[in-house]
Amino acid sequence: MMQIVLVGLGAGAAAALLLAAPFASGSVLAFLLLYFWPLPIMIAALGWTHWAGLLAAFTAAAALGALFGFLSFAGALIGMAMPAWWLGYLALLARPTVGSGVEWYPIGRIVLWAALLGAAIVATTVLLTAADQDTLRNALRKALDELTRTQLPSVAASVTVTEGELDLFVRLLPAFAASSFFLLNSFNLWLAGRIVLLSGRLRRPWPMMSDMSLPLTAPVLLAAAVAGTVAPYLTGAADLTGTLCASLAGPLLVAHVMVGFAVIHAVTIGAKARVLILAVVYVGFLVVAPRTILVWLGLGALGLAETLFGIRGRLAASRIPPRQRT
Repeated sequence: MMQIVLVGLGAGAAAALLLAAPFASGSVLAFLLLYFWPLPIMIAALGWTHWAGLLAAFTAAAALGALFGFLSFAGALIGMAMPAWWLGYLALLARPTVGSGVEWYPIGRIVLWAALLGAAIVATTVLLTAADQDTLRNALRKALDELTRTQLPSVAASVTVTEGELDLFVRLLPAFAASSFFLLNSFNLWLAGRIVLLSGRLRRPWPMMSDMSLPLTAPVLLAAAVAGTVAPYLTGAADLTGTLCASLAGPLLVAHVMVGFAVIHAVTIGAKARVLILAVVYVGFLVVAPRTILVWLGLGALGLAETLFGIRGRLAASRIPPRQRT
């Protein structure tokens, strides 16, 4: 018990330090370390039970609250620390099966949770910032002006943001922000798992990422989010509803892209040029994806098809010789 308490306190202090370092130093390295702030909480949860992770979450939030006030405590706890703890808790969730086996919480459902948490964080921030689309647009313009004036004065003097560009920014920002939170938590959970696995403390067997699949809830939510995002703009009455739906559509699309990659990994098993194929796919994605959304949509469509129709299962069945099929 004492070890759990000490680990929780230490992990929480480390997470708080990673969060506060950029504001204290302002260096590039400090901002890079900011991306790893959930890591100590997740390591504590995966290696020393979720109670250590929960204590780490409250410790991190309390430390920030002591430095920056109650609002920082509440924001760090609800929007940052608790999601990190919850994902670590889900990763070790299991139930007994028939016999003496154990069924672990599926990776695909953890990914869906991470996507929903990213959307919830951004949607809550938007609602606390503005009550309508015009207020949100004005708040973002003020933030952009302040950012360029203080951090990028040369850009501020030469670049003028038009109303049309600002509207596009308002539409896309929630999706990008929610997707960023989703990827941040997903990557840190994977990294925490690898660290705890190397230490020998990970109780869960390492999952096969090529087997990852999303529940049918995911494509239903994605369809509803996309419809809610597009509909207000098609009717010419853009409002906050479309912005909130975009914050859900973004991470759900990225989750389906991850399943698309899992499908590529699965169908290339046994291929002689598997390493070369995967290298071309990943390099091509890193080069092309930042320039066009079509790559994201293509991989997302592949992940959606897998979720709805089970492409991997069908291909695996087709590879079995006819005499061995049952």
